[in-house]
Amino acid sequence: MPDDESHKAEMEALKAEQRRKITEARDPGRGLVLVHTGDGKGKSSSAFGVIIRALGWGHSVGVVQFIKGDWPTGEKQFFDKLGGQVTWRTMGEGFTWDTQNLARDTKTAEAALAAAAEMLASGAHDLVVLDEINIALQFGFLTVPAVLAALEGRAQRTSVILTGRNAKPEIMEMADLVTEMREVKHPFQAGIKAQRGIDF
Repeated sequence: MPDDESHKAEMEALKAEQRRKITEARDPGRGLVLVHTGDGKGKSSSAFGVIIRALGWGHSVGVVQFIKGDWPTGEKQFFDKLGGQVTWRTMGEGFTWDTQNLARDTKTAEAALAAAAEMLASGAHDLVVLDEINIALQFGFLTVPAVLAALEGRAQRTSVILTGRNAKPEIMEMADLVTEMREVKHPFQAGIKAQRGIDF
């Protein structure tokens, strides 16, 4: 166990290194692209947490949901209580195994991407969350070039978060931040159904 003097010296060196990094860091002058992916839970939940952070700073926020259907969720009910501070578009029709119609799912996803592209380009939002868009890409409902074009066409001020497992390499390459959630244990594996307030 380190003594007080060696601990203090270590912390002083760490502080100096952190200050150096902060001093050298620059503002990019544009919104960032963030990707939340991986097979673990928490991708959308993390994005909703960033929404709360943005709202705390008085930022304007938009959400487009690509897969989730129009069923009640805790996050949607919470943001609705804020009186329209979040522009929310639920454009999915539920899990892909529910619809079982490739043409219909593709048309739905393309409509959602058109709405997202318009929201991104409008300049009206500091942050836009494209919830489960990576799933729409995974199943081939959208093309990578179409999504990249929407991201590249966003207003300079607008940051964007893309959620969903199996993010495409091209999307991750473009992103400023990529976080991968890893599943270690899941209650569904033990036969526990999704819980209100925890899972939705």
